[in-house]
Amino acid sequence: MSIIQAREIAPAARLENVRYAIRDLACIADEVARQGHKILPLNIGDPLNFDFKTPAHMIEAVYRAMRDGRNGYSSSSGIPPALDAIRGEAVRKGISNIQDVFVTSGVSETVDICLSALLNPGDNLLTPCPDYPLYSAVLAKLEIGLNTYYLNEEDGWQPDLDDIRKKITPRTRGMVLINPNNPTGSVCTRKLLEEVAELARRHNLIIFADEIYDKLIIDDDPHVAMAAVAPDVPVITFGGLSKNYLAPGWRLGWGIASGEAAVINPYLEGVNKLLRARLCANHPEQYAIKAALEGPQDHLIEVKRKLRSRRDLTMKWCAETARVSCVAPRGAFYAYPRLDIPEGDDVFVTEVIRQKHVTLVHGSGFGQRPGTKHFRIVFLPDEKTLTAAYAAIGDFMRERYT
Repeated sequence: MSIIQAREIAPAARLENVRYAIRDLACIADEVARQGHKILPLNIGDPLNFDFKTPAHMIEAVYRAMRDGRNGYSSSSGIPPALDAIRGEAVRKGISNIQDVFVTSGVSETVDICLSALLNPGDNLLTPCPDYPLYSAVLAKLEIGLNTYYLNEEDGWQPDLDDIRKKITPRTRGMVLINPNNPTGSVCTRKLLEEVAELARRHNLIIFADEIYDKLIIDDDPHVAMAAVAPDVPVITFGGLSKNYLAPGWRLGWGIASGEAAVINPYLEGVNKLLRARLCANHPEQYAIKAALEGPQDHLIEVKRKLRSRRDLTMKWCAETARVSCVAPRGAFYAYPRLDIPEGDDVFVTEVIRQKHVTLVHGSGFGQRPGTKHFRIVFLPDEKTLTAAYAAIGDFMRERYT
């Protein structure tokens, strides 16, 4: 007679602290949608949910690769045309002393592999606060405690160098710099990058430069690559097709490793072990990388025109709305307004979804200074949709807080 298994199978305890606020809110939105309400989504940064399209020449490159039978495994680091194109892009960004380039299944995998290859139990990594929650989720999976440094809202959300200095310990192995930043839309100054580089030199840190939005500078200010400022410092620059090239579902990202060979190459051996262990990134989609980086860039003109108009509309609403203030975003497609309300920002966004059917993300899901409250807006939708969403949020605030 067989024995019936009665005990539940529990997940690993290390997952207790894994959070992903952006997608976790989708559960509430789905509940509201099942009640028959149409949701206005201002929570997920997917341009293809709105009036943006993947450039046709990239689609043609992938189709041609599939038609020509490029549907098996690729080499672990990526196909040569993609790697050459990424190296060329790095040179255009002013990056020299390049030691390695590799293609991944989105920047999410780049982050996972690079952090996993670096950190031992007891080590720590400096991450920004607020930050993109992928970083804290990966660190939680690795059972690495958070060591966050603040971004300074009073200084356009630039990294707080004094706070970074205080947070460096003998077990700090590196730091994450998201530039342009998600969720604030800030862009780092060259002076700031130079000072970060000096800290890295002094404390033997590797810098993970997340520059996935580097072509989406709204006001056409130049973007300065971290690695270009410090060719001697070990830097992994993250990039990909998701945002600049409007292909998030293809899951194609990359890492550009630069710095002194004797310093960074032992670490890169570990990175390549993990790259080999997971076989490869999507093969036919890799043929879009050369098409994207070396082909027409016309789409960026229209993308930035739309983002500029929608950013300005967002800032106008913030300026006119009681209990809201906002530092103007300079890059990407996010705004991070500050709230002056008597309850938590998690309560605020939950009730906005339930009562006004607009999905936002609470600032506490990204991290923020104690005593402050924020929420993140994705301003990708067209102006008519944004206007309706902002009117609904404004009505909610007047009804609840006056």
